[in-house]
Amino acid sequence: MKTVLMVAEKPSLAQSIAKILSKGTCCRSSHKFLQGVCTERLIHAMTTQRHGQTLVYCVLFVCLKHRFGVLRTLNSLSKYNNWDKVDPAELFSKAPTEKKEASPKLNMIKFLQAEAKGCHYVVLWLDCDKEGENICFEVMYWDAILPVINKGSTREKSVYRAKFSSITDTDICKAMNCLGEPNHNEALAVDARQELDLRIGCAFTRFQTKYFQGKYGNLDSSLISFGPCQTPTLGFCVERHDKIQSFKPETYWILQAKVTPLDGNSPILNFHRYISVCSIPTGQKNDANKHYSLINVCLQKQFVMIHFEFINKNILLLCHQVKALLSEGLNRPRKGTDAGDHPPITPMRSASEAELGCDGWRLYEYITRHFIATVSQDCKYLQTTIDFNIGTEAFSCSGKTLMSAGFTALMPWQNIPLEEAMPTCECGDTFTVDEIKLVEKQTSPPDYLTEAELITLMEKHGIGTDASIPVHINNICQRNYVTVESGRKLKPTNLGIVLVHGYYKIDAELVLPTIRSAVEKQLNLIALGRANYQQVLHHTLEIFKRKFHYFVDVITGMDELMEVSFSPIAETGKPLSRCGKCHRFMKYIQAKPSRLHCSHCDETYSLPQNGAIKLYKELRCPLDDFELVLWTSGARGKSYPLCPYCFSNPPFRDMKKAYLGMGCNECTHPSCQHSLNSFGIGQCVECDSGVLVLDPTSGPKWKMACNKCNVVVHFFEHAHRVQVAQESCDTCDASLVAVDFNKTHSELPSCETQHTGCVFCDPIFQDAVELKH
Repeated sequence: MKTVLMVAEKPSLAQSIAKILSKGTCCRSSHKFLQGVCTERLIHAMTTQRHGQTLVYCVLFVCLKHRFGVLRTLNSLSKYNNWDKVDPAELFSKAPTEKKEASPKLNMIKFLQAEAKGCHYVVLWLDCDKEGENICFEVMYWDAILPVINKGSTREKSVYRAKFSSITDTDICKAMNCLGEPNHNEALAVDARQELDLRIGCAFTRFQTKYFQGKYGNLDSSLISFGPCQTPTLGFCVERHDKIQSFKPETYWILQAKVTPLDGNSPILNFHRYISVCSIPTGQKNDANKHYSLINVCLQKQFVMIHFEFINKNILLLCHQVKALLSEGLNRPRKGTDAGDHPPITPMRSASEAELGCDGWRLYEYITRHFIATVSQDCKYLQTTIDFNIGTEAFSCSGKTLMSAGFTALMPWQNIPLEEAMPTCECGDTFTVDEIKLVEKQTSPPDYLTEAELITLMEKHGIGTDASIPVHINNICQRNYVTVESGRKLKPTNLGIVLVHGYYKIDAELVLPTIRSAVEKQLNLIALGRANYQQVLHHTLEIFKRKFHYFVDVITGMDELMEVSFSPIAETGKPLSRCGKCHRFMKYIQAKPSRLHCSHCDETYSLPQNGAIKLYKELRCPLDDFELVLWTSGARGKSYPLCPYCFSNPPFRDMKKAYLGMGCNECTHPSCQHSLNSFGIGQCVECDSGVLVLDPTSGPKWKMACNKCNVVVHFFEHAHRVQVAQESCDTCDASLVAVDFNKTHSELPSCETQHTGCVFCDPIFQDAVELKH
């Protein structure tokens, strides 16, 4: 008897595969793994006969929730992560890359190893696209599965790839009977794309972020990022903005006439009447073609376009429409493009709003409506045009009359718009002219791009994949390059406009979609096995390396545009604290990223983000004489004092410069009254490396907070004073705390007001401690 491990990407997929292959006889087990560090795993076990031997199948799912579902992420080595010490140009060639586990806390690799141990075969049921092939190799290699499975003879294959296009009995069984191998070329194409995006994006991002944030104080963006896909995406938005700004309206006139039949009740005009003669009315039947089946990108475009007031109305119409279709016969769609990675998105079974929830139900209903509409009849309408002769001038009017609603009965937002009813007339009929007027109008500019239009442009030019397109759009919003206006329109900000204009001024190919499209063609050749992975990687990086050096040399071209739109850092902000070098006031710049700037020393000091900054009692750091500031994340959150200089330049060797810098709650200065030695209480109850530190400014709602994670412990509310004592707890080695309680809110027996004890072990203190995240 041999064991087969089958790896799926989602729990629902694992369950469906197990049920189909076992014909509903599989059993389901769940367990916590690695001392509860990972979330609960579901494993479906079944036993079948195949090729004359008994096989025990274990179908599990891989919890791939981060970075589109990869087990590992690509990063540069840690020594190249220091922005101040590493030249960004080195990232193109010198800096090696490594793949790290995307979510170490999930322990996914150890989980896979534990489940694969003792198995004889592995079947990979991952998405059938290039990214899915790449994940196959992540599961196989990097100490995940291959090193621990039971291998037979060296010639016997142990890892198989299941190719399927839908989760149906036919497709799943067919995939199981036609197992193949993971496509190494497609996996290499994904590796190449990831490495190119990492190296190119990091190099440009680091340079322009440091250059411009050091010069301008009101950029209002914590990261001035560049991306081979992100930047062309922004370029589309700015291009439309430029067309709107450069548009010059032109005046034009149209001659309108209003007529009624002679036997009508129209008023008689007080000037010379005209008689109009009707020519033959012409009618033309037209079909509004129904949509083809949804694919992933199509769903994204449609979903941001529709108005949800149409959803959840007349749900019984679906039932009547389905019955009518079954009686009349389906009208099979003949359009659309098969991308090959998965079938159209269609409903699999009936569901209810109670089962799916509000948002899930709206999405399900839209997909169901769209699916039924694709096999419904076309919408048919009659378009009628009537020509009039008034004197020597020719006029006409036209209108539409709905003949058969077809698919628009299910998709009312696609309805033929209602128009004025056309008069009933014959050739030669005479009408009375009620009014003739000259109407003045003006041409109007195009509107800002909607999300749906932007997705269409990205898809057309090969910018991003169906999974990454929403991420690129979200990135330009998060970076404050565009804002989302009403109607899901994307309006570029001043920063986004200046960046794109700067790229055009220096090197238009940095923002045009053409070079990315060319790179995608090379990556597709790798996937087809027609191009060498290393050669494409080296050639593309060499091109962008030269562009980067040219960009650095002529950055003043973009800087000239920045000067017009943004204020120099010395002219921005308000005085807050004194510099330890010149003892003059430094200015606090509140715009992201918030920071302090000394105009006299021309130095800028980083600060913690996403919180409030204020002066801390005019106290000074004993190491560098800088005035301390206090950072707080809110009344119920954590707060701590910090020295602006130490935050950016940790003073001791055992303090590595972290991304968020170092506050006084991490400083190990032996005698400083604000340091960890003065206010540290004990080991954090949640993380391994953190220390719970008393917040001396939090009274009377006292609290201590971890200096590494987000744990906040509230205690001793209304106490007059809380101090960290010199003594330690005999049980847990935490520092004791001396508390002077308020008489009216004392936690002590006999209304005593003073007590010293351990916040973790002292039973008197236990009811006064509240843990928060």
